[in-house]
Amino acid sequence: MTGTVELVVLGYTRFGENRLVVHTLSREYGRRSFLTRVGKGGGMSLYLPLNILEATVTENPKSSLWNIGKVSARFPLFGIRDNLYKNTITLFMSEVLLRTVKEGVQEEGLYDWCVRSVLTLDSLMSNFANFPVRFLLELCEALGFRPALEDVAPFAGERLGTMQAFLESDFAASMLLPLSGENRNILSDSLLRYLEFHTESVINVRSLKVLRELFEGL
Repeated sequence: MTGTVELVVLGYTRFGENRLVVHTLSREYGRRSFLTRVGKGGGMSLYLPLNILEATVTENPKSSLWNIGKVSARFPLFGIRDNLYKNTITLFMSEVLLRTVKEGVQEEGLYDWCVRSVLTLDSLMSNFANFPVRFLLELCEALGFRPALEDVAPFAGERLGTMQAFLESDFAASMLLPLSGENRNILSDSLLRYLEFHTESVINVRSLKVLRELFEGL
């Protein structure tokens, strides 16, 4: 059985010389990994973090690892790929999703929210340094536990007032909140711990260090 679906790339694992296990999020399958072939001449750029792909899925009745082929980019994402800061944000976002959403989980609305988040980041021309904090807050809601101020208070500590400003702001206003790099880092750490508590998992995001260093002076 085959069908064409849209997939968001969360990451991949090499499988031999010319095959990848691609970790994805989709409307039809939720969080699921697929096997695909890549040519020796390239094609790896298709599998950059949070690329939105169109692919043909071939189900395998003998294995839970199905195949994808005829892979193409659904959107070019030039606004992200031509910007070092945005590329780093997508690396962070994809790693958080990969470590938070377990294989086999199919959360209604999560895929559509993820696509909207990617396209929003792609379209922003400036004032996107606060985007990772907003992303984490919206992820909590997409997973079904929208944080109220009293919920995040044990995790936010001295930055509770700043967290409250985020919670009470719409997207556009939250992008304009004046924050130092240190404050963004602390808020991101707080929300990751909040996510760990609610998902009962350890979310060790290695790309957070890169994000911290890159945005420290902004």
